[in-house]
Amino acid sequence: MIVVVKPHIPEEKRTRLIDWFKDMGLGVHVSNGEYQTVLGLIGDTSKVDMDLIESLDIVQSVKRVTERFKMCNRKFHPEDTVITVGESKIGGGHFAMIAGPCSVETEDQIVAVAKAVKAAGATMLRGGAFKPRTSPYDFQGLREKGLELLKIAGKETGLPLVTEIMSAADLPYFEDVDVLQVGARNMQNFDMLKELGRCNKPILLKRGLANTLNELLMSAEYIMASGNEKVILCERGIRTYSDYTRNTFDLSAIPMLHELSHLPVVADPSHATGIARLVSPMSCAATAAGADGLMIEVHNDPLHALCDGAQSLKPEEYAEVVKKVLAVRAAIV
Repeated sequence: MIVVVKPHIPEEKRTRLIDWFKDMGLGVHVSNGEYQTVLGLIGDTSKVDMDLIESLDIVQSVKRVTERFKMCNRKFHPEDTVITVGESKIGGGHFAMIAGPCSVETEDQIVAVAKAVKAAGATMLRGGAFKPRTSPYDFQGLREKGLELLKIAGKETGLPLVTEIMSAADLPYFEDVDVLQVGARNMQNFDMLKELGRCNKPILLKRGLANTLNELLMSAEYIMASGNEKVILCERGIRTYSDYTRNTFDLSAIPMLHELSHLPVVADPSHATGIARLVSPMSCAATAAGADGLMIEVHNDPLHALCDGAQSLKPEEYAEVVKKVLAVRAAIV
């Protein structure tokens, strides 16, 4: 249920109203906008008398929310959420360019790529240290050593770090990581989502390859309900009947998620297509669709990459993509 409080109401009256709802056993999510305050009531609201609440002189309107996701619902929080990562921001008109290799391989490799993507305009550095792979015989990442190399590249460039976490038990290793990424395979690892909800770091939550938007938002709700409201949604392609690309890039998910939720939405055209030459047009398309950022894989030697070389851009190719994306943004903003 959502209760919209009239503008210019004294803080004391709003506090009494909130305390009244809490005395009913309800959780109250407060969203203070420029012109109004929205109270999201969480819990069993079936016995709440809507007519009584609406009759209060400080209440502008009351309506029930039919969606099961509450805290990430735009009805609860009408204004876009803006998340700060280092000196960068994402959401609410702020655009993030996240780039780097699929896997951290060597110090020379990650530092070289980090410097190249920063020079091209990247605002965050991505790189995998813990790698979930379909085959147990494929490269699984350098794990703790990979995180150390990623931190070296971060110090060299000043870029905030984005990397995937596969288990809540590994959280102590990620203390110096700026954004924790939940991969598609772990989107519904609910125990881990709850643990990430207890940490004070932005979480980049990727959509599962066979999951609906409602399921993605419910996974975001797990994180937020545990206390962490700094969630970034990521569309990275879904499994369909397509036989020419790695996945099907669901571009319509971007504006739909913005309609449903106040959380920032980024797109990952690298995993969505699996083909390097398709990353540029899909980056432009995602930007035109309203994405708040792009996550793109970049490698200085894709032919010899230990992971996902076929979808990785060379640094000079990434620089060209950035130019095109900025041109698209200039045209639509």
